[in-house]
Amino acid sequence: MRLTTWNVNGIRNPFSYQPWNSARTYPAMFDILGSDIVVMQELKIQRKDLRDDMVLLDGWDCYFSLPKHKKGYSGVGMYTRNATCSPIRAEEGLLGVLPSPSGVPYCELPEEESIGGYPSAFQLAELGVDPAVLDAEGRCLVLEFPAFVLLGVYSPANSNGMRDDFRYGFICSLDCRIRNLMRAGKRVVLVGDLNVSRDELDGASALEDIRKAAITHEEYISTPNRRIFNQLLIGGEVIGPRDEGREEGVLWDTTRGLHPDRKGMYTHWEQKVNARPGNFGSRIDFVLVCESMRSWVKDANTQEGLLGSDHCPVYVDFHDTVQSHGREVSLVDEMSPPGVFQNGARIKDWKLLDVPAFSGKRLPEFDKRRSIKSMFAAPSLRQPSSSALQSSIKPLSPVKQEAVAERAIAGHDSPRLSSTASESNGTSASPALKRKASVSAKPKPSKRQKSDTPALAAKGQQSMKGFLSRGKANATELPTRTAGEDQQTKQRFTTPEPPATPTASAPSLTDPIPTVEQHPLPTTAPLSAPASPTPSTLSAFTDASPSSFSAHAASISATQRTWSTLFSRPIAPLCEGHTEPCKPMQTKKKGSNQGRNFWMCARPLGPSGGREKGTQWRCGTFVWGSEWQGRRGEERGGEGG
Repeated sequence: MRLTTWNVNGIRNPFSYQPWNSARTYPAMFDILGSDIVVMQELKIQRKDLRDDMVLLDGWDCYFSLPKHKKGYSGVGMYTRNATCSPIRAEEGLLGVLPSPSGVPYCELPEEESIGGYPSAFQLAELGVDPAVLDAEGRCLVLEFPAFVLLGVYSPANSNGMRDDFRYGFICSLDCRIRNLMRAGKRVVLVGDLNVSRDELDGASALEDIRKAAITHEEYISTPNRRIFNQLLIGGEVIGPRDEGREEGVLWDTTRGLHPDRKGMYTHWEQKVNARPGNFGSRIDFVLVCESMRSWVKDANTQEGLLGSDHCPVYVDFHDTVQSHGREVSLVDEMSPPGVFQNGARIKDWKLLDVPAFSGKRLPEFDKRRSIKSMFAAPSLRQPSSSALQSSIKPLSPVKQEAVAERAIAGHDSPRLSSTASESNGTSASPALKRKASVSAKPKPSKRQKSDTPALAAKGQQSMKGFLSRGKANATELPTRTAGEDQQTKQRFTTPEPPATPTASAPSLTDPIPTVEQHPLPTTAPLSAPASPTPSTLSAFTDASPSSFSAHAASISATQRTWSTLFSRPIAPLCEGHTEPCKPMQTKKKGSNQGRNFWMCARPLGPSGGREKGTQWRCGTFVWGSEWQGRRGEERGGEGG
């Protein structure tokens, strides 16, 4: 069984990279990882952003802790494979103050319904944090299996000292919750992005940071967050006496424990400086297990070759059979509710009602819904028989049939007949047939009828004879009206004609149609009169000497070059170490140079983290954008002279 943790830097971010972009589904991603439990950090979504392809995964259950206030920020998710494991309890938050699906805070639920280990009132007072604020950022998920309690964590990052108190309060709360769970007799596994390293071996820039800060190794190890973290670890380096309540370490670092001397075992690389190719990074993602589970670990490692984020996945493999309570058992028996597995074989099918209420599939917006695969696998709905369809169609009564026939033959000739039929049919109409009212109702007269024939509209519907006579009268009026409209249209789209003489009269319908020879029309009718030529254009074309023509062509060419220079990418300078085009950058650091553009070597940062000479890594070329533009201007000026 494999457990994987990965800070994905956006839940859909990996799908932009190989090998994830071939299938672009989460089950395919988890199969490539070969994992049974996947813990993701920094999802950067809200609950309203959850989609079917994130939640309704066949063969997988899911759990999410998302920020309650900030958008596109933090977020932790867990996916568990139903074929091998299923939690018995699930909750979000580190301190248990968030409401459960029933509305009661987790820390106030009955003991048999809660995971436990919540800080006491005295411990909360010592922590000095606001529990509601701490748990509202979507930074912790807690799942309980019969084998152990799993905590998936995304610890706050270092924000230039602006949130040091919040970071310290979070890691102290994490230490408190873990120790409380272990005092209650439960095994604990902690995974996630903890945003803290153990020592200099876990950071490529550690020695440079020590030199810049002018501090000693002891001072570096004793920084507040690193000191708490090392006291939590088995074998962590602690300078001076331990804190009260932290007399011994309780969690074992699996990757460092199996690879104690490996250098460059990093899990995070800064993207802004392209530090990953040169492996200039840090190890801040961990899989930690309690001491009693050390013998369960078969393998643990990082997967720095898998792209998709600024972090890489970190995994741990457990043995198929483990020692639990003095006896050897199959691990799958301990990873699902009692009675689901026995001696490694499933004896009970997985059901949605068996999972905790906090499951993503049991959210109101996803509950009682199916995935596409299960929808097509379900039996088709039973179609109604033809006899049932025929029985649902009720035939018209003889009285109604006679009324319909009379209306069809008469063609609504008399409004009195229509009203009489409606009155006679109204007595025998069935209440179930509601369309009868629309058949017998008087038609609503149109606006044209109301304006042209007010008398007929007032009496009722027009007769067929009147309608036909009306049509003949309109036929005599249409040609005159149409001819006038055609004449106006023709005048609008033809060339202007000379003003007519006073004796000229408007053309009548009896006049012959003018031929093309009499009134020739241009092939393309201009919509407006052509603009009069300007003196500059006249002089440009009247003077046809070769010298003026070449000067005019040269000015056009210069104008084109000027515009192409404005809208094209600037020419990059060549770096000194490799004579390759540099890449443009912009200063983000606050100060006098903030916002200034500069050029630097485009190669990735090397393992040393500094500018190197004569190597394949980044050289020391640095040019301000304003200086490079000045050089280019001088070169262009020299060429022009």
